[in-house]
Amino acid sequence: MKKQVIYLGADHAGFKLKEQIKRYLLGLNFEVNDLGAYKFNKNDDYPDFGFKVAKAVSKDKNSMSILICGSSFGVCIVANKVKGIRAVSIDNIRDAKLSRQHNDANVLCLSGWNLKFNMAKRIILVWLKTKFSNDLRHKRRLAKIKNYER
Repeated sequence: MKKQVIYLGADHAGFKLKEQIKRYLLGLNFEVNDLGAYKFNKNDDYPDFGFKVAKAVSKDKNSMSILICGSSFGVCIVANKVKGIRAVSIDNIRDAKLSRQHNDANVLCLSGWNLKFNMAKRIILVWLKTKFSNDLRHKRRLAKIKNYER
């Protein structure tokens, strides 16, 4: 069975959390593709990593990704500019589950400033394990988004 592919990206404000998440996901036997930052650099910019990760996920339809910046908002805005991306900024378990069940989110955005690693692990595990519900109302809504993107 093929491993689930997870793309990771973070700016300086999310770098430490990204490195912790990378080790965590590898320990869970996911295939992790780290697209940067590869070292701490306080002068890097979140759009660079947000676009790189979102483009990778848009091309690899069976993959998912986790992006981290200070607030999580910047990378979320950037990722949602890429066609086919449904990025969400999440800070709790309930929303992690709903974003997958209802919205089939494929990019999880986390705050490097506000999330502790233990909470991030819980959010990530729920988010990765929750499947899209396939309810007709949710499929209809996602179809409207796809139609708009065309």
